[in-house]
Amino acid sequence: MNHFEDLTKRIVDFRDSRDWKQFHNPKDLALSLVLEAAEVMEHFQWKSKEEMDKYIKTNKEDISKELADVLYWVLLMSHDLDINVVDAFHKKMKKNEEKYPVEKARGRHDKYNQL
Repeated sequence: MNHFEDLTKRIVDFRDSRDWKQFHNPKDLALSLVLEAAEVMEHFQWKSKEEMDKYIKTNKEDISKELADVLYWVLLMSHDLDINVVDAFHKKMKKNEEKYPVEKARGRHDKYNQL
């Protein structure tokens, strides 16, 4: 088993032992994922670069908990939808590499169709 499979098994066991699958339709899983991602964003809202740099140093544990929540929902959703998220990631990265070739994209933030 790889790390994601181990994590996913732990998540599914956690969920199923509490009989929560009945509440986990794709819409609500996606909503939970977005809400947790918003909680990550809250850590940085209204902060300048200097404030963020300081904040990150003193709040890394809280930020890591929110990132873990995002990962939880990504892995649970991919499990329930029978999507191999590792394979999907590799396919997406290949596509990104084609859309953003190093020689055109290096040091630029333009969208692929404006390179």
